[in-house]
Amino acid sequence: MHVTAAEQLPVVVIGAGPTGLAAAAHLVGRGMEPLVLEAGAQPGAAVRAWSHVRLFSPWGEVIDPVAEELLVPTGWVKPDPGTYPTGGDWASDYLQPLAEALGDRVRVGSRVTGVSRSGRDRTVDADRSTRPFTVRVQYVDGREELIPARAVIDASGTWGGPGPAGGDGLPALGERAAADRISYRVPDLRDPLVRARYAGKRTAVIGSGASAFTALASLADLAREEGGTRAVWILRRGISGATFGGGEADQLPARGALGLAAKAAVDGGAADAVTGFRTEAIERAGERLVLVAEDGRRLDPVDEVIVLTGFRPDLAFLDELRLGLDVRLQAPVKLAPLIDPNQHSCGTVYPHGFKELSHPESDLYLVGMKSYGRAPNFLALTGYEQVRSVVAALAGDRESAERVELVLPETGVCGGSGLFDEPVAEEAPRSGCCAPAPEPIRLGAGTPTATGGC
Repeated sequence: MHVTAAEQLPVVVIGAGPTGLAAAAHLVGRGMEPLVLEAGAQPGAAVRAWSHVRLFSPWGEVIDPVAEELLVPTGWVKPDPGTYPTGGDWASDYLQPLAEALGDRVRVGSRVTGVSRSGRDRTVDADRSTRPFTVRVQYVDGREELIPARAVIDASGTWGGPGPAGGDGLPALGERAAADRISYRVPDLRDPLVRARYAGKRTAVIGSGASAFTALASLADLAREEGGTRAVWILRRGISGATFGGGEADQLPARGALGLAAKAAVDGGAADAVTGFRTEAIERAGERLVLVAEDGRRLDPVDEVIVLTGFRPDLAFLDELRLGLDVRLQAPVKLAPLIDPNQHSCGTVYPHGFKELSHPESDLYLVGMKSYGRAPNFLALTGYEQVRSVVAALAGDRESAERVELVLPETGVCGGSGLFDEPVAEEAPRSGCCAPAPEPIRLGAGTPTATGGC
């Protein structure tokens, strides 16, 4: 069988996280050579950054089956499928061994700064699809290199692009100036320095997804141990039965429990909820911060702010390629309708693979969390099925590539806007600059919770 020069080039995979390493394992299994480029100092660098957070999926649902086949001959022992790993467990007990099994196919400290077609910028049509990709890489020592590739699989994720506090999608006025008092990650309260930052303090938590639930539950635990610790939960919309996720109806029990833990934090008085509050400005008040809403409402001063409003993909290094992205979600145009949080209320994602992930630029795929753009309802299983289909397509196995089977556990919530996005509800009325002071809402036992399925 004749192998062309282009086919001898590696498939460059950007990112050595769960989806990127799974893609590499599938490529090896198909007889193709991957080259995984990871900007961080270790495989799974982004996962390690939230090593203290426990996944709501058990081990049995966060290990790719083809990657497992690659690991078994190395003597790797699979963790108990029914237990729930932390991010640190996932990285040390699965991602690190998988990267080691892939050997020198994985390069860390290798940041991709640009991708293009060899000799062609995005405006040139001539023989474009036959040209190899050129991947520009910058290493930690400052060296740069151009790497030719037969295809590119971007699994770089969205961890580096947290959403801002501003209710209009832009940083709130004063947000950057108050950066010393603002965090965009769930705090690790096991760390003494981090614990001291929040203990006995009043903290605003902005967001309504899994990360916000985790932060509220953690601060509630701290409040039981350290007097004076308080949380103010800022929601851009109102509270409904879908606010806390699926609860006991969630087919992922740990995910349902996470929402119930956040509700317990509010019910128990460790946190107050402020609804219909879209942050416009963050002002200094001595050593504290004051959040100001678009309608003029002002919160009482807080000591710290935790912003957990989702993530955004970094598309800058793909600027010379022809991407087909939905204008709202920044996800592939064929995938976007299947994951749109404005329409999907139950977290169910229709089966999808290489077709939905394709772009006008042939042999380029955005996979994993990055493929979802700004949509929040992503699970590891989704990424593993994506790369199975994509790699099959690259291998020319059309039948396998099109045979996509993906059934994700439902949230048990209907009428919301996605797994952990803000629930769809009427916004609080805006009353201009002279609006009354915001009223914290303490949820009692009579608050409706989500029941039943979709």
